[in-house]
Amino acid sequence: MSDDAAQSKPASGTVPMDGRVNGPEAVPLEGGHHQQEALLKLAVGAIGIVFGDIGTSPLYAFRETFAGHHKLALDDAHILGVISLMFWSMMLVVTLKYVSIIMRADNKGEGGSFALLALINRSGTGPRRWSAGIVLLGVFATSLFYGDSMITPAVSVLSAVEGLEIVNSAFAGIVVPVALGILVFLFSIQRAGTNLVARFFGPIMLLYFTTIAVLGVHSIIQTPYILNALNPYWAFHFFMLSPIPAFLALGSVVLAVTGAEALYADMGHFGRVPIRVAWLFFVLPALILNYMGQGALLMRDPAALASPFYNLAPASLQLPMVALATLAAIIASQAVISGAFSVTQQAIQLGFMPRLRITHTSASTAGQIYIPLINWGLMVMVILLVLTFQTSSNLTAAYGIAVTGAMFIDNVLLTVLLFHLWKWPRWVSIPLLTVFYLVDGAYFASNLTKVPDGGWFPLLIGFIAFTLLTTWARGRKLMQDRLRESAMPIPVFVASAANSAVRVAGTAIFMTSASDGVPHALLHNLKHNKVLHERVVLLTVNIADVPVVPEDKRYKIDDLGHGFFRLVLKYGFMEEADVPAALAQVQDCGQSFKMMETSFFLARQTLLPSARPGMAIWREKIFAWMLRNAESAMEFFRLPTNRVVELGSQVEI
Repeated sequence: MSDDAAQSKPASGTVPMDGRVNGPEAVPLEGGHHQQEALLKLAVGAIGIVFGDIGTSPLYAFRETFAGHHKLALDDAHILGVISLMFWSMMLVVTLKYVSIIMRADNKGEGGSFALLALINRSGTGPRRWSAGIVLLGVFATSLFYGDSMITPAVSVLSAVEGLEIVNSAFAGIVVPVALGILVFLFSIQRAGTNLVARFFGPIMLLYFTTIAVLGVHSIIQTPYILNALNPYWAFHFFMLSPIPAFLALGSVVLAVTGAEALYADMGHFGRVPIRVAWLFFVLPALILNYMGQGALLMRDPAALASPFYNLAPASLQLPMVALATLAAIIASQAVISGAFSVTQQAIQLGFMPRLRITHTSASTAGQIYIPLINWGLMVMVILLVLTFQTSSNLTAAYGIAVTGAMFIDNVLLTVLLFHLWKWPRWVSIPLLTVFYLVDGAYFASNLTKVPDGGWFPLLIGFIAFTLLTTWARGRKLMQDRLRESAMPIPVFVASAANSAVRVAGTAIFMTSASDGVPHALLHNLKHNKVLHERVVLLTVNIADVPVVPEDKRYKIDDLGHGFFRLVLKYGFMEEADVPAALAQVQDCGQSFKMMETSFFLARQTLLPSARPGMAIWREKIFAWMLRNAESAMEFFRLPTNRVVELGSQVEI
């Protein structure tokens, strides 16, 4: 990574203050036949991608509440209490908090922690002293996601394959090898893209949710008393009956809402309305019916606790259920892997990570990307998790703390939204936030009790990711500040060089992250080669706080005189910075750009850790290591390989 090839910090802008969706808000609910058909297609697509994580929770969430590390008595009061907690958690956390409120906070159609952070960052409202803390919280929420993205594939696939033990106990010895084989296969096909198989995700998940709903209804009919769990009285009664066990049980109950953030993060792919429709009218009822069916089953047969999910099905259908649940787990894992790619791309564009190799796996869909380093890193960690924990029950001890931590941080970001961006009345905001803080705080506190049993893992991954993200952002700023200190003013350089330097034919483009000052590559080139090209372009790639920048606002150009130009290319944080493609659109910079007559000059800095104030020496060494291993600016910006010249220099930070 070099200063002259780095993207500049996000540009400022304006923000809507009413919480409405500004981007591709999918389809209105009312309208003609074509609108309803389009809405249905998007809703089915959302079911196939967005709800995989939360949809596979019935495999283990209810079971772990009774058979996990903090076991509960299998009586009617406890079963009704747990089901009631799960139902009202899905209503408060998923339906009210995420689907009804947070999904209003789109950033030009995109959702997720980074999109929300960028939205708040560019608003320019609220106490300025909050800005640094809010940014750090948003970055930490993203860091926790990496720990979650390692656990989700492991626990989902492992819990699905464990159904083989229910079919026949002789299969117990092959559960881990089969799960590992599926996971290795899943990560191995990422480089080829999932465009061909993704079209089947929606129908498969439709079949999965329909099946678990039907099995749930069949069980409820046999024991209709379970319907009492819809009354919140049983949730409160659970805490009055067994306060400490009920608090500890929250650590497993929250597994029923893992994946809630995916509804917000994937909003850019499907729009707000299709996700809401899919959740309210299909996914939520299917999940509630299945959980209640599992509860009804345990009321009739406590021995079914070994796997209430699979025991809902008749013995003759259990093997097909294992196959269907495994497909659902694979789809859930795929969604998490794709989410990790997307979050990483956003982190790179927003300046929190060094450039990495990004491959586009679809010519028609820009959002389908593949990042080798992230893919293989996730695969190694997932395999280690499966080999270390062996069972989904052990893994659930590590699951939950990252999710609840991120949910709690989302409350802080939501506080800023309600009070400073949307300016909701306090009589509405304060009661809502109080409920969210109490619920998420209780879940997070309960999950802290699982730290010794495995909860330490996502926290460790989160802190490592947080350290790397913040070290890169801080080191990059320090490096740019040091280079700016010694930079020569552009007007002085242009006036001096125009009269003294020898000019040669062609175009020279010097990439720089700074909006002022002469790029170091230009100074080094003039110093060593003693010449300037007829046309010299100082090029800055600027990443905005919006997902996509319109083509008519792609570039801005200033004529500095004497054949010098300042060109700024602007991209959204979800876009790929294709510099040659953008240059082909530039028409007001003299003659058009011809790649065979254009040379790109990049500066590659070598960092020298020093005792100067700024960062601790150990962080400077980490930053220098990240800088050395960053993807080449030539490949990242898709520059022609035979037209690039790199000039090196040393910088102390």
